[in-house]
Amino acid sequence: MTPPTTLRLTPRPSAAPPDPRAVADGHPGRPGTARSRPGNLAADLADLAERHGWTRRPAFHQEHRVWTHGEVHDLAARAATVLADRGVAPGDRVLLALPDSIAWVTTFLALARLGATAVLVNPELPRSDHAFMAEDAGVTLGVTGPGLEDRIPPERRLFSDQLLALACTAEPAAARPAGSGTPLYIQYTSGTTGRPKGVVHRHGDPEAYYEFIGRRLLRIGPDDVTLSVSKLFFAYGFGNAFVFPLFSGSSAVLVDRRPSPAAVDELVARHRVTLLYSVPSAYAALVADRADGHAACFASVRAAVSAGEGMPAGLGERVSELLGAPVLEQIGSTEVGHAFCANGLSHNTPGTVGRPVPGYEVQLRDGAGAPVPDGEEGELWVKGPTVTSAYLNLPEDSARTRAGGWLATRDRARREPDGTYRHLGRTDDMEMVGGITVSPLEIEAVLRTHPAVREVAVSAVTDDEGATRLRAFVVPAAPAEDAEALAAEITALARKRLAPFKVPRTVRVVESLPRTPTGKLRRHLVRGGSW
Repeated sequence: MTPPTTLRLTPRPSAAPPDPRAVADGHPGRPGTARSRPGNLAADLADLAERHGWTRRPAFHQEHRVWTHGEVHDLAARAATVLADRGVAPGDRVLLALPDSIAWVTTFLALARLGATAVLVNPELPRSDHAFMAEDAGVTLGVTGPGLEDRIPPERRLFSDQLLALACTAEPAAARPAGSGTPLYIQYTSGTTGRPKGVVHRHGDPEAYYEFIGRRLLRIGPDDVTLSVSKLFFAYGFGNAFVFPLFSGSSAVLVDRRPSPAAVDELVARHRVTLLYSVPSAYAALVADRADGHAACFASVRAAVSAGEGMPAGLGERVSELLGAPVLEQIGSTEVGHAFCANGLSHNTPGTVGRPVPGYEVQLRDGAGAPVPDGEEGELWVKGPTVTSAYLNLPEDSARTRAGGWLATRDRARREPDGTYRHLGRTDDMEMVGGITVSPLEIEAVLRTHPAVREVAVSAVTDDEGATRLRAFVVPAAPAEDAEALAAEITALARKRLAPFKVPRTVRVVESLPRTPTGKLRRHLVRGGSW
């Protein structure tokens, strides 16, 4: 079904009961972090900063402005009053379509303080995607910035600069009671059909991300400075640049768009970044065309984390040599909220995604659901405290993916004798590009609308630098007299209809596509370009 192109927002009914699809069983608080009992995340983080004396320490760096932990929590409490005045109440869902910024951070914390649920979306998505997500989640308000005025009706829209301006003179709002199982935020992930699926996470989940990964595996402390290439509206970036700094008293550098390699150099040097988070394609760009050896601008970096897609052979070693620091690979998912299998500072096996994160169980199963022995390939299943209980509004998909508390990740892997896992790709047709899951079916459907296209297949290919790029293989409806002109038209169509990260970097005109005798596309041959 084609998503709607006009955003329809759902007025909040009075005294509405909690949505049972969004409420999951809570889990107990964990020692050594924000609380020993369930509570409101925003209030607990503010209390944590106060108790540990972090209120005057840097929390976020944006351009040339530094925001302390105390300033962030105070502004968020005041922003909560502004949102409440606009009608936001406990249980409401609010679309948050902003780039990484102090506005994103304070809006999220303000919604948490009110007991509302933030619907986190990439601001660069097409209008139809925003419309679908807003309607699917039943949002009552949208907070956004310039360039997205047409996405949200004026009566249900609040610009982030307006929110922050009003917050400066507002009174702080008291935090609403919230247990660890109360819905906190929704992120959307794509399925094999390309339809986004809403994943609900709870007030208690971020504490687990920090406790199990940030504190135990990465040993993050108040003196760390984070730079995450992955953005806050993705699960990976949310943990890196929002959760970990606020739970540890450290700070993060916020960049409103994906930084170029030159920008990464400058930001790391200027802010003395100690923890760098990125994806393999971005790391490949970072090491491209550089002289061998350690670069002086990375002298402060003590560790780099890689996720989102497999690290090509040899790339991790080149990155580690450049940074003068270990590269720690991990794997996670939107459904889990962050990593569930990871390397850490005390155990790092390059070429693998490490061992199961403390607090999580991992199994490898065959197609029938039976466990597979070490050394054999299987599908990764994971069980743990932050695994979502269900997809929003999709009971059949939820039942198919969840079984007895276990989540089928659709990732293929092999368990090595030392207990580490080697990632072998996906079991479905999804592609990973720059750390983002992309459905080739969605892209192919758009490209197929060009009148000169008969067949098309889209795949992620690895270039000479180790970066993963999308490539479209097109069979023309008639012999192409000018293949370059056709490729240019197809690229222009993709740029008009798709989000930037879904636009193929290259288009190759071919005579045919590899298919089985029954007519099914052999995607593994498309990926290798070997037919």
